[in-house]
Amino acid sequence: MEGILWKWTNYWNGWQTRWFVLENGILSYYKSQDEASQGCKGSVKVSVCQINVNNIDNTRMDLVIPGQQHMYLRAPSPQDRQKWLVALGSAKACLESIVDSKVIGFEDSLSDKKSELHLYCDLLMQQVHAVKSAASQETGPDMEMLDEASSLLKSTCDTFIRTLEDIMKYTTTATGNITPFEIPVPNICKNTKTNLNRSLSQENR
Repeated sequence: MEGILWKWTNYWNGWQTRWFVLENGILSYYKSQDEASQGCKGSVKVSVCQINVNNIDNTRMDLVIPGQQHMYLRAPSPQDRQKWLVALGSAKACLESIVDSKVIGFEDSLSDKKSELHLYCDLLMQQVHAVKSAASQETGPDMEMLDEASSLLKSTCDTFIRTLEDIMKYTTTATGNITPFEIPVPNICKNTKTNLNRSLSQENR
């Protein structure tokens, strides 16, 4: 994933636009897209970051390496922030494995995963609200807005489930149970959208 984000630089220059690229678990940024070939201005490994959602500014997200580095970012819109958060969360979930727990410790790994779940819970709350708003417009459901909100909600649900599965795998490893636990999850977003469309169809009769 790549695109423009605002990055907090300092109190003198404030927020400055930068071109960000998320690839292979590394988030790199450049002064602009045109200058990407000249080398990045900085980068961070997503797997070692805490990803924090700002509950007041719905375009802001913070990447934090405890005791080392803070990267304060703002997206062009709440929708863009959600896409970045899902992409970052997915990258973090894919990179961290059971092997990591042996290196950084079981408790630290589990704590990181719990932090991710809090992030996704916040996102899910916002995205469910977005779906509800799109479906309850005064002039009727905004189908374009509903499709976009549903797509974001599905992505967050998928990432949420993967994180839960990772937690269960960590627990399985710690207890010595060799049978991995997999969570059977129905396609909630698809069923919800189907039921919503059915309800709307009935109202239009």
